[in-house]
Amino acid sequence: MNAVAETAPPYADSFAALQHTRAPDWLAELRRSAFARFTERGFPPERAEDWKYSNTRALQKLRFSPATTPPTNLGTEAIAAALLQHPQVQRLVFVDGVHVPALGSKHAAVPGLRITPLDTALREHRADLRELLLPEARWDNDPFTALNTAFLADGALIEAAGNVQVTAPVQLVFVSTPHTEACASHPRVMVTLGTNVKLTLVESYFGLDGAANFTNSCTQIALAANSRLDYFAVQREAQGDFHVSRVYVSQRERSRFASHVYNLGGEWVRNDLRVRLEDAGASVRMDGVYLADRSRHVDNHTRIDHLVAYTASDELYRGIIRDRGHAVFNGKVVVAEAAIKTDATQTNNNLLLTRNGEIDTKPELEIYADDVKCNHGATIGQLDEQALFYLRSRGLDLDTARELLTGAFARVVTDRIAAEPLRRFALEQLASALPQVAAEDGA
Repeated sequence: MNAVAETAPPYADSFAALQHTRAPDWLAELRRSAFARFTERGFPPERAEDWKYSNTRALQKLRFSPATTPPTNLGTEAIAAALLQHPQVQRLVFVDGVHVPALGSKHAAVPGLRITPLDTALREHRADLRELLLPEARWDNDPFTALNTAFLADGALIEAAGNVQVTAPVQLVFVSTPHTEACASHPRVMVTLGTNVKLTLVESYFGLDGAANFTNSCTQIALAANSRLDYFAVQREAQGDFHVSRVYVSQRERSRFASHVYNLGGEWVRNDLRVRLEDAGASVRMDGVYLADRSRHVDNHTRIDHLVAYTASDELYRGIIRDRGHAVFNGKVVVAEAAIKTDATQTNNNLLLTRNGEIDTKPELEIYADDVKCNHGATIGQLDEQALFYLRSRGLDLDTARELLTGAFARVVTDRIAAEPLRRFALEQLASALPQVAAEDGA
């Protein structure tokens, strides 16, 4: 039996139920086309190059259904660990894929900035939504994006007009909760920044103990000339949760995109981050930290396309693998023929702390232009024995010394975050998995 036959029926049942909900004609057609494409392709086969280290069989065996209603007794105290502490933060909260207004923030609107729950925008029959959804979704080429599009119903639409400087961060919180039957959610986030806009966006994926759900998210980001987005995505879902993330970014002239992706939870995790540098002067910094412990599987795939001359990219991902954890990193940088004067750096460092842990790392460069400056590399190692000896000679026990050095290894990535509130939040999230990080910061 092939993958399509094994996996399509449960989603087919959920999709059939979705057809009874009201939707604009264009959305209903888009959903049908996307689901037909998903049904045709199914989940990625084991022989696919991008999936040879991330088998989807475990995901295919489980039956997930959309949550009908979120828990009514859930309060902010239950999700406090996922919340960015900032007095003016603009926040939307989604529980099992459903927007819950009562859990969000209620600050005054910022002129020139619109933050709209996607279900609200769909009810308002926004005429431009179809055009916003199609350009970067690429659902025709990716089964998980196709599945996200087929169940398109909720998420967020963030739009900033030209010359708006948004000082307060925007946070989207997606919470996974326990159910008698596992739930699937497919949030879609669309971010459009006008010329000369600066914005900070935080996406938090958080799971309550006992959850065993499937989150299949898709984020589309379009940056106009001279705009800047500081983007922080943290995944701290429950031990039994499955998580798939797609982030598509397009950048225009002199725009800057700083991405920080932290994977600290979940059972089976796959992230794909794809950036297109489309005009001269566009630059991207992509940083990530991932922790694969217990028997967790964490896979990060990144791709940066330098399409024109005078663009720059700087990428640093660090992984910590222990117990029976399995981590995968595949970073590809493509320099097009026209992209002279490209400056690209890619680094992947990994700490392998146990014999039963596993890391598969594959940094890649494809260069079709002359006169470029590009380098890439990967390392896999253990804790420095001399450093351990030094800390123990100062009175620390072995476990504390190991945790301190492990935290310092991850802290190198966090220190690259320029915005102080964002850096503090990143340290808090790291401390949830690596307690010595907080001690290092003097907190």
